[in-house]
Amino acid sequence: MSNDSKNPNDDPGTNRVDLLGSLLKNVSRSFYLTLRVLPGGLREPVGLAYLLARAADTVADTELIAPERRLELLLGLRARVNGSYSAIAQEIASELSAQQSNPHERVLLQSLDPALDLLDACNAHDRFHIRHVVTTLTEGMELDLRTFPNETSGHIGALKTGEELERYTYLVAGCVGDFWTRMTMAHEPALREWDPDEMSACGIRFGKALQYTNVLRDVPKDLRIGRCYFPKELLAKHGLVPNDLLDPKNATRARLALADLIRIALTHFDEARRYLLSIPPSCTRLRLACLWPILIGLPTLEKLGQNADWLDPKKPSKITRAQVQRTLLLSLPAVGSNRLLNCWIEKQLNAVKTIFEN
Repeated sequence: MSNDSKNPNDDPGTNRVDLLGSLLKNVSRSFYLTLRVLPGGLREPVGLAYLLARAADTVADTELIAPERRLELLLGLRARVNGSYSAIAQEIASELSAQQSNPHERVLLQSLDPALDLLDACNAHDRFHIRHVVTTLTEGMELDLRTFPNETSGHIGALKTGEELERYTYLVAGCVGDFWTRMTMAHEPALREWDPDEMSACGIRFGKALQYTNVLRDVPKDLRIGRCYFPKELLAKHGLVPNDLLDPKNATRARLALADLIRIALTHFDEARRYLLSIPPSCTRLRLACLWPILIGLPTLEKLGQNADWLDPKKPSKITRAQVQRTLLLSLPAVGSNRLLNCWIEKQLNAVKTIFEN
């Protein structure tokens, strides 16, 4: 099969609107808010990158398939994304789609072939950066599969050092900040004066801030599938081992370790603020797309800090849908003002810092 053998626009089995519309909405969870508000030229390449990464994540997370086979399929998909033509999409659909309890994830895996055709049809710039970010994201998934035991083993694996955690947050989220920067500079004329390396580094920190939030919020859930992202060296510093985090009664003992990681997250959020305020006020849609994750992430950390039972899976640290909707509404009149946004984010940063100063 050659690169020119299929044109997705001529294939009746491929529906661009379905892939980048209804399917994307059904599988992208809260990220769809960001995708929906992006400027028109960015929605398709960013949405396509998300679909491919989401499909790879579904492959990596299908517990009913042995981790070794998941890794084999993941590596095959990575190779196909990078232009090595094979029947891997059909293999994945055949082996894994029936294993999905979520019907939208089933459709996602069955739609890999047309999604890959769309990737092949992208312009050279977009195709290069989509391939790069999906490759990097799958390296993070590979790290999970190689580092942690089978989800049903009853054992816990853990990262060893803070450097490993930083590397992990780059692989699964920080790299998206680099991708986002390169894509927005190419598609948004107002950003073409940005220093690409400086802003890419800032964007990587932005992505890490969001992933630290996810990691810390999801500790109880991840532990129960054998994954501890709290580095062993950090836990040892506070007289703990990974298995201690399984007991909700240890929430107070482990709070100092939590505080250490939240402080790191806040330094990344400070860079996320700088990234946001570097976007010209005239780029309203792009500003909103970057503002909303900050305004949802920081209150999530605040909620986590206020949760005395943060290790209890029955008491998750999540902000409510009503809080999210209120935040989105309040952001609209503020989005064009650097002063208002800076004050808003500073207030949220201080609210989290204050919890851990007491």
